[in-house]
Amino acid sequence: MKVIAVGCTHAGTFAVKQTLANHPDAEVTIYEKNDNISFLSCGIALYLGKEIKNNDPKGLFYSSPEELKSLGANVQMEHLVTKIDPDQKKVTVKNLETGTETEDTYDKLIMTSGSLPIVPPIPGIESKRVYLCKNWHDAQKLFQEAPKAKSITVIGSGYIGAELAEAYSKQDYEVNLIDGANRVLYKYFDEKFTDILADDYQQNGVKLELGTKVSAFEEVDDGIIVKTEDQRSVKSDIAILCIGFKPNTELLKGKVEMMPNGAIITDDYMHSSNPDIFAAGDSAAVHYNPTGKNAYIPLATNAVRQGMLIGENLTEDKVKYLGTQSSSGLMLYGRTYVSTGLNMAAAKAQGIKAHQVIVEDNYRPEFMLTTEPVLMSLVYDPDTRRILGGALTSKYDVSQSGNVLSVCIQNHNTIDDLAMVDMLFQPQFDRPLNYLNILAQAAQAKEAK
Repeated sequence: MKVIAVGCTHAGTFAVKQTLANHPDAEVTIYEKNDNISFLSCGIALYLGKEIKNNDPKGLFYSSPEELKSLGANVQMEHLVTKIDPDQKKVTVKNLETGTETEDTYDKLIMTSGSLPIVPPIPGIESKRVYLCKNWHDAQKLFQEAPKAKSITVIGSGYIGAELAEAYSKQDYEVNLIDGANRVLYKYFDEKFTDILADDYQQNGVKLELGTKVSAFEEVDDGIIVKTEDQRSVKSDIAILCIGFKPNTELLKGKVEMMPNGAIITDDYMHSSNPDIFAAGDSAAVHYNPTGKNAYIPLATNAVRQGMLIGENLTEDKVKYLGTQSSSGLMLYGRTYVSTGLNMAAAKAQGIKAHQVIVEDNYRPEFMLTTEPVLMSLVYDPDTRRILGGALTSKYDVSQSGNVLSVCIQNHNTIDDLAMVDMLFQPQFDRPLNYLNILAQAAQAKEAK
């Protein structure tokens, strides 16, 4: 059996490993356009913030071409797939070092080509002072150039932009954070949560320029001026663009079923609409459990799981995709932020009937020498009482509580389940009723009125 993997970052790496584990006799070829694989881009901010062991960015790679070769894969680095012919089961590949093109055939194709950063046609965006933050090469440029700068403008306040702004501010850079939305991390957290973060940014010298989009970049001798649609001008030494990603799936356009943005739609076993073409990671849609619909949510967690499923289901449908809650988290200025499923704004935007409670309580009893408040949100269907989403923030590590809520959403648990589910009690850790129990009981009380 001949297997070709197009691209090899998170999804591709795990798809290849699982394929070789289950099918050691398979002839697996990887075509990767870059000279590296498996780079954890989420670690860029950690490196810049000097939070990486030995301050060595090589630790941000969790695999290598050599490892995959040792497992039996034919690894072709710096090889770009330029054409896919599903009818003939054939691909055209360009060697980026020599420029020569060859053809190869497959029995099964793994489309793990990832995503591309969104780069809008803004005047001046081609300036050498405007950087991207997606792959290893982007990271290397930032590692080399940022130390030469004193001021940095970050454009986009999603997870990458939010973390970069924090990391640079902690290294005493002058930081501006620009976003078209009125709140940072608005896709993930409600206003009470983002107000806390906004205050932390301002307390640490980050200048927030929110509610406006970039209209132009103007390079000057000593920096870059970012101009906005509402006539603001923000000057800094460099600017970093972090406004999102799009699926890198042009090769299969019109050949398999896709979402409007190009994300490949798969079934429960990671087949595309062509049964011999699988897709995973940033090139694929996810099955979003809170809504029961397809969505585009480019996260490493989704990529890893989908990649493993390809290896499990390559020749027969054995392991079903459980879907995702888009669970995610980050730590900013010593405070943990976690979210899973729908927040209230997202539910309203999608026309989903939902109620919400927001509760703040200490995570453990007040008689302890110390405790910390936890701000919590729970979104649920008032008719079925099924949990649809949740979020928490605290200086206490509440990350695993986000995972508990994720399981609740996946398993269709209700506010009544969460209100009374058995959780351990020990004053060092929590109260006789865990703070998640208390959150769900607040939802019960709201519905009882």
